[in-house]
Amino acid sequence: MANKVHVKKDDIVMVNAGKSKGVKGKVLAVYPKENRVVVEGVNVITKHMKPSQQSPQGGIVKKEGKIHASNVLLYCEKCQKGVRVGKKFLEDGSKVRYCKKCGETFNK
Repeated sequence: MANKVHVKKDDIVMVNAGKSKGVKGKVLAVYPKENRVVVEGVNVITKHMKPSQQSPQGGIVKKEGKIHASNVLLYCEKCQKGVRVGKKFLEDGSKVRYCKKCGETFNK
C-alpha cells in the first residue's frame, strides 16, 4: 500500500533540508510508494544519455532528481514561508488542506 504524501503535483513548496534549503519551487511529480517528490530547480543531476530514438544526439542532460517528501513543506502565500498542513471538511462536504499557522486554505 502506498503512503500518503502531504503535497500534490503543481503545489508550490519550500525545501527545509539539504543543500537546497530555503529554495521555493513547483512540484513536478510525486512518487507515493517511495515517499519522494520532484521539485523544479532542486537536486539537479547531470545524466549522460546515449543516442536513442527520443534523443538522436544523446549528450549530457540536466534534470531534477527525487528528494524525500519530508524535506519539503507546502508554501503559504500569506505567511510567506513553508508551513505544516492540516485537513478539514467544509460545509459543502469537500475536504481541503489548510495552513496550520494562519488558517489559509489551499485550492486544489
